[in-house]
Amino acid sequence: MKVPLSLRTRFILAVLVLLVVLGSLIMYVIEQREVRAINEEQVSRGFIETKYLFQLNREEFLNYDSNGMEENIKSQIDDNLIYIVFYNRENRPLAANDFVKKHPDIYENSHFESGELQGEYFSELRKIKDEETNRIIRILEIEKPIFVEGSPVRWGSVKIGMSMQEADEEIQATRFRLILIGGLGLLGGIIGSLLLARSITTPLKKLIDGTVRISKGDFAHTIDVSTRDEIGTLAESFNDMSQQLLLTKQRMETANKRLIQAEKLASIGRISASIAHEIRNPLTSVKLNIQKISGSNCWGKIEKGHLEITQEGIGHIETFIKELLNFTRVSDLNCDYFQFEQIIDSAHKMISDSLELKNIQFHKDIPEELPLLHVDGDRMRQVLLNILRNASEAVDEKGEIKVTVSLLGDGSDKVMRVEISDNGPGIPEKERENIFEPFYTMKSSGFGLGLANAKKIVEQHNGSIRVIDKEGAGACFEILIPCEDKNENYTDY
Repeated sequence: MKVPLSLRTRFILAVLVLLVVLGSLIMYVIEQREVRAINEEQVSRGFIETKYLFQLNREEFLNYDSNGMEENIKSQIDDNLIYIVFYNRENRPLAANDFVKKHPDIYENSHFESGELQGEYFSELRKIKDEETNRIIRILEIEKPIFVEGSPVRWGSVKIGMSMQEADEEIQATRFRLILIGGLGLLGGIIGSLLLARSITTPLKKLIDGTVRISKGDFAHTIDVSTRDEIGTLAESFNDMSQQLLLTKQRMETANKRLIQAEKLASIGRISASIAHEIRNPLTSVKLNIQKISGSNCWGKIEKGHLEITQEGIGHIETFIKELLNFTRVSDLNCDYFQFEQIIDSAHKMISDSLELKNIQFHKDIPEELPLLHVDGDRMRQVLLNILRNASEAVDEKGEIKVTVSLLGDGSDKVMRVEISDNGPGIPEKERENIFEPFYTMKSSGFGLGLANAKKIVEQHNGSIRVIDKEGAGACFEILIPCEDKNENYTDY
């Protein structure tokens, strides 16, 4: 089974193949141009050499002095200039060095016939064998016609054979430099392709890892891709998608919790209504009979004391039944626009006697010009009253209770934040999740329905209530209620 190549490997291989092909093509073109330039330079040098040789042997050539020409030729022969041949106008050798005479195919044959014009020349690359050293020599052979001033007829020609050893060495050096440059370019291309592949595949790997985590339900995970290209845009889109999925998940969890809570309350409501009905009727008869008996003068002081205790117990049971029915009863809100400070003052007034008995200080921190709240005033007062009553019971004498109101957000998304704090013993961290559950209480007396009822009312107003941390000792409840601006007169509460 073939293992598929990774994107990074395929990218690097593609870049390398492209670099090799383009590099080879470019080096081939440059090499051909350099070789052609070197050969053209050799031809130019050959032209200059033939002109110089004719000027050096001008007098001897015009006088057909072969011996003098050969003496001059011997002085010009070196490692670069291999042979020299002068031909007369009949294309017969007039003078040459000894080396070329050993090669009759070169020595005896001129490349020109009669009728050549000035400026014409012949050049070719050929190989000849040096009999003395037994090596093959690459030669650039150039033959140029000789014209004398004032005569339109060719007088002869001069042929030279130039060694291509220096040119070949220069060509080899050029090729070596090109190979070196190509190798360095290929190495740079490899490094560049690795870096480029890394810059592309690393964000992709992060993107893939992030999508895997998101697919497993980790919607809080964000893909950290800082590039500003298409991959960065895709990462931002995935992050936005994960945030939306997280919000959807949270909303679903909240909806499920509310559904479970609603089903629980419905069950409690059915059971409570049945229990309350079964208790209330006989309890009313008991209460009336106790009242009749206690009104009789035939009882002594001790018996009347027992009857009073019994009446208090019956009142306690009636209060419990009333709170239970209020909690389980689902009724519509009777909303209107209120100044929230008036609701706070109304709740404070109802527990002011309890606060005075314990000498508890009550403070308000409410900014001016708060928007009106569209709420059910009676029920919202009940929420504040339940929390304030719990706070007054929790703090010691000369304690403090503070209500702080602030406005969050702007425009149509304004939310009124109400904090009710005290300096009592506080609520342990592990108990904060349970205090809003029905019938859960931390007090020795009470039914555990006050905060549960408060939460139900706040959520009916599309708000939220929770316990938050505060500096120092004590508890702090935070209530968030959506609000809207209303410039018209509000209803006095």
